[in-house]
Amino acid sequence: MKKQFVLFVLALGVSLGAFAQKDEIKTATKAIKKGDFAAAKAALEGASGTIDGADSKVQAQYYYLLGDVQAALAKNDAALFDKAASSYNKTISLEEQMGKEKYTTDIQLKLQQMVADLVNGAVDDQKNKAFTDAAKKLYLGYTLSPKDTIYLYYAAGSAVNAPDYDMALEYYSILKELNYDGSTLKYTAVNNETGEREELPKDTRDLYIKAQTHSDPKDERTPSKKAEIVKNVALIYQQQGKNEEALKAYEDAIAQNPKDVNLILNKANLYYGMGDKDKFKELMAEASEMAPDNPDLLYNIGVINMEQGDYEGARGAYKKALAIDPNYTNALLNLSTTYVNEGNDLIDKMNELASSYKKADIAKYDELKEKKDNLFREGASVLETALKTQPENTSILSQLKNIYGALGDAANFKRIKGLLGE
Repeated sequence: MKKQFVLFVLALGVSLGAFAQKDEIKTATKAIKKGDFAAAKAALEGASGTIDGADSKVQAQYYYLLGDVQAALAKNDAALFDKAASSYNKTISLEEQMGKEKYTTDIQLKLQQMVADLVNGAVDDQKNKAFTDAAKKLYLGYTLSPKDTIYLYYAAGSAVNAPDYDMALEYYSILKELNYDGSTLKYTAVNNETGEREELPKDTRDLYIKAQTHSDPKDERTPSKKAEIVKNVALIYQQQGKNEEALKAYEDAIAQNPKDVNLILNKANLYYGMGDKDKFKELMAEASEMAPDNPDLLYNIGVINMEQGDYEGARGAYKKALAIDPNYTNALLNLSTTYVNEGNDLIDKMNELASSYKKADIAKYDELKEKKDNLFREGASVLETALKTQPENTSILSQLKNIYGALGDAANFKRIKGLLGE
């Protein structure tokens, strides 16, 4: 009898637990309808300890309601979006096991709304420069809707802006594993009334073509984002001082996009930062061959040549840049400086001879001085030519004044000072 009594008490306890669960679920349901999500949460927490022992139907309802509560409260606590999704997915899983779908369709719609809320929240975060929060919301939006890999791409970008480079690398790594391309088709047509080409949804564009309000339809694929992703990975490694990893990333990107001159430039700049100026020079030359009409490339080649004392190489690069853009002020100034620097290099040799009374040394001194002065005059000539098109450029005038001062050319020195208003 004693054994039977114990069994009866246990059975009675289970029965009472089931009644309690149903009461708490009813209470939560009523609270949700009233919009009192705090009360609903409290009711559901009361049932949480025994819900795993309930039948599948009750569990499905419980997790559905819990997802509703968490989704509503997530508007003030974004971390609850993930919990809401987990609760909803439990309901979907339970209904799949039961072969009945009472809540699944509704949940799928609510998950879509959650993704929209996350993305909208991320947009607001970005406006407020809360980039880390934006990145987390976008990443969560991707996990809730894995087909929307664009959210993961934007999450990585927000992490870079944060800057949270470890987070960005994590997201970029996932994109690489997914072989994310990011290119899309754009559907365009010319508006016959305005003459402007417009981007439109495909169905709308096709409808306008049939209605003859638009013409010349085109389907255009946007560029792949693969190279950009690898480039960003490399730049992050550079920021972190991981130069070998950065070089490997650039090599991967260039292998995929060998005609992308910007990748060559970024790799060159990395070598420059590492102190390998020969490699920098080599890559800059390669880039200039790929984009021969880019004056900035040629200017940078001139800078590194000048730093290495290769004045002829620097002049050649600056002159090519000026042939493309005659008003490229920095190229003009640096072209002039190559002559001044080469002249300054002779001054040390002149000083070694200055105290000598030997006839040969005096002659050598005079020869070097004439060569130095001629180089200075050549530097001045470059700037005098530039003044014809840029007569009020103070940078050019200031450098020209200094050259005439070094030459001891009082007349021109005074003239330039007057142009400067001094």
